[in-house]
Amino acid sequence: MLAAALVLTALTGCSDGGGGTDPKTPQLAQLPGGPTGLLRVEDRPVAPTLRGTTLAGDPLDLADLRGKVVVLNFWASWCAPCRAESKNLVAVARQTQGAGVEFVGVNIKDTRSAAARFDEVNGVTYPSLHDQRGELLLRFRSLVPQTPPTTLLIDREGRIAGRFIQAVTETELLGPVQVLAQEA
Repeated sequence: MLAAALVLTALTGCSDGGGGTDPKTPQLAQLPGGPTGLLRVEDRPVAPTLRGTTLAGDPLDLADLRGKVVVLNFWASWCAPCRAESKNLVAVARQTQGAGVEFVGVNIKDTRSAAARFDEVNGVTYPSLHDQRGELLLRFRSLVPQTPPTTLLIDREGRIAGRFIQAVTETELLGPVQVLAQEA
């Protein structure tokens, strides 16, 4: 049993999810981000196309948010770190709502009802795309691990400026989001 678990971990834990690089998926190298943790403007890859239906049943296209800073959080209701970070995301969303910042969630591998219940229980008021099959997640396969949470910071030009690949605290998130909001 232990041997089977180790093999499964070896096969899935180090996989990029696609057996190679996809030219349509940006690569985010380990680059020094400076004191803000953000990538230099010239090192920021363009975010993949992302459109779908929210948990409320409304269409949402990330391209429509161009000109705003977008905090894009990949999450699931069954993910303990996602539950822990939700209050931090909500707090930063409230603090930055007047600064041209939009929060968007991408709920992965959940039923719509479980995801909606998560939002209700945790006071999440920003929209989340429903991605039960993981199709939207695959567009970000070189940037976002298959296991949540991951949060991407997207600048006003639609480029990925930062990434958190673990639960994020309010303090960790607020500073970089405010810096992006002040960029011209």
